[in-house]
Amino acid sequence: MIRLTIPSIEEDDLQVTRETLASGFLVQGPRVAEFEKSIASYIGVRHVIAVSNCTAALHLSLLALDVRAGDLVLVTTYSWPATANVIELCGAQPIFVDVEPDTFNMNPELLAETLDRLMATAETARRVKAIIPVHTFGQMADMTAIMEIANQHGIPVIEDAACALGAKWEGRQAGTWGVVGCFSFHPRKAITTGEGGAIITTNDQLARKLRALRNHGQDPEATSPDFIMPGFNYRMTEIQAAFGVTQMKKLDRIISARRQLAHQYDSLLENDPVLVPVVPAASWPVYQSYVTLLPEDVSPRRAEVIHQLKERGIETNIGTWHMPLTTYFRTRYGYRAGDFPSTDKVFVSSLTLPLYEKLNYEEQCTVIDRLREVIK
Repeated sequence: MIRLTIPSIEEDDLQVTRETLASGFLVQGPRVAEFEKSIASYIGVRHVIAVSNCTAALHLSLLALDVRAGDLVLVTTYSWPATANVIELCGAQPIFVDVEPDTFNMNPELLAETLDRLMATAETARRVKAIIPVHTFGQMADMTAIMEIANQHGIPVIEDAACALGAKWEGRQAGTWGVVGCFSFHPRKAITTGEGGAIITTNDQLARKLRALRNHGQDPEATSPDFIMPGFNYRMTEIQAAFGVTQMKKLDRIISARRQLAHQYDSLLENDPVLVPVVPAASWPVYQSYVTLLPEDVSPRRAEVIHQLKERGIETNIGTWHMPLTTYFRTRYGYRAGDFPSTDKVFVSSLTLPLYEKLNYEEQCTVIDRLREVIK
């Protein structure tokens, strides 16, 4: 079976895990601080707050910006559920913005139209508290346009960079455009800590608040324990962090391999009806996933395509989720097919192909040969 993904786990990762277990120091401590420092050095930011997963990172970011019941947060339609779910968990309402049909990222023109509509009346304008663009599948959204729109209205931006550690837009790292950036270290990402996440920011006040919120509200700067707000147990373990330190040393190598594999897929599919990912000139993606679009006549039988490929030894999957049409959001807010036409199309057409560091060219050729057999 050619797997959809396999994390790059090597002997040094296993050894540092064994050493950490043997130390008896298992909860947020020196390994977490070392992992945070390695991320800060790689990206070039002042503050990194390691947490239990990227969902926690997004949740804490909203809370740190005082998003609460009745507020509105603009978010992409096409994403993993966590992005919209954390808005609901704060008591706020996600305002969905459709995506660009070729990059799968938030459409800046539609963002501007939506914001203009919301800011037209004082009642809704005061409720708009944040924008969350998602860097889908490791390719950054158009942050030049999104930040210009956000700054015009004075709305803070939270980057959901779960898939995009190391990605760049106009040469600038993912997570450094907004007031905070959130990353994931799930096994499908370039590097992994099993579960795990991180928040980055250059804002000292936000960083202090985020560190308190992740650890039961404990003041991170107090000389003796003191609790300054209600908080959560969103801490990263020492085991995860130790694993993360060794993984960070491999990040550039892994990204390079994934980019090379993506370019090889591009070439293999050059004359096929399957559409390959579109990369704008300003973008430098890291390819958390390689997501194609099936031809329109094949899309209605995508589930069968996935099944037949599995029978032929190829593991594939859909891209991600059409959040407004999931049961919860559809029933709560009354969304219907046609409300977000680009997401309607990419959701039913997307097919994710195997991609991981150790995948070889011969295996890629096999993937494409089997795909051609199934869709002909």
